[in-house]
Amino acid sequence: MTEQQPVAVLGGGSFGTAIANLLAENGQRVLQWMRDPEQAEAMRTQRENPRYLKGVKLHPGVEPLNDLHATLAACELVFVAIPSSALRSALQPFAADLAGKLLISTTKGIEANGFKLMSQILAEVAPQSRIGVLSGPNLAKEVAEHALTATVIASEDEELCERVQQALHGRTFRVYASRDSFGVELGGALKNVYAIIAGMAAAMGMGENTKSMLITRALAEMTRFAVKLGANPMTFLGLAGVGDLIVTCTSPKSRNYQVGFALGEGLSLEDAVARLGEVAEGVNTLKVLKHKAEEMQVYMPLVAGLHAILFEGRTLAQVIEALMRAEPKTDVDFIPISGF
Repeated sequence: MTEQQPVAVLGGGSFGTAIANLLAENGQRVLQWMRDPEQAEAMRTQRENPRYLKGVKLHPGVEPLNDLHATLAACELVFVAIPSSALRSALQPFAADLAGKLLISTTKGIEANGFKLMSQILAEVAPQSRIGVLSGPNLAKEVAEHALTATVIASEDEELCERVQQALHGRTFRVYASRDSFGVELGGALKNVYAIIAGMAAAMGMGENTKSMLITRALAEMTRFAVKLGANPMTFLGLAGVGDLIVTCTSPKSRNYQVGFALGEGLSLEDAVARLGEVAEGVNTLKVLKHKAEEMQVYMPLVAGLHAILFEGRTLAQVIEALMRAEPKTDVDFIPISGF
């Protein structure tokens, strides 16, 4: 019997490590690549990721590596969990190694230069590859601790979806398939912005009704934006839309929520991000999103409001007051209201 080909995970952060462990638990041999050779060595010797996923044992089937060329040469199925700001620069020099691979993007972010989603960057860097998007309400720590979790693999490539389902689907991790990779990926990126607002509201002691209003209007806002770009509105009723939005906007484990909470306690943006010690994609996404919404003339009062708080000296109370004064629109944009 020939030895099974290993699976690659690119990125040494919390989510990359959680996915590597899941794959190994399902019987895969996993090569986890990270840019920092010291981190790879620490993970090899300590058998845990002390910086990003403290207290979670690294499965014996996971091999932390620092050689990307060798990692890609050995694997066909590749999960990409590199932060959005570093994705292009990390992979561009290895474009030739990526040809023909199945690349699964797990990063929930948008590249600032030209509003590019991670899958679009992968397509530019590796045009000969096959690409899918993995997204859903998947807090890394809970995935690693085997809390029951579901996710979505999205691609028009059915065989790719099946490969990912076979590799990742396990006792505590369910993998659903979707064809709307654009909607699934946008859902994952956009919700990070609203989690910052939700964290602020929580820190300031705002009521449950207020938090519910913010989350529901956030869903309406992100769906309106994504549909204008060509996504299917129904995708936002699923795990990658409302599912991911709920967990990110209500959980203190969410990095973006933590940044918002620190801001609500009165910290500056710089201090809030420093306290976190790792990337909160929502801050990067916010700037890009506000610019794109204005360019496309999509009404996004929460995005404009958060931008005003972080970069224009406004307070959350002022933003919510403006939201309450705005002309009430229809509750759900995609239900015709004629005949009422």
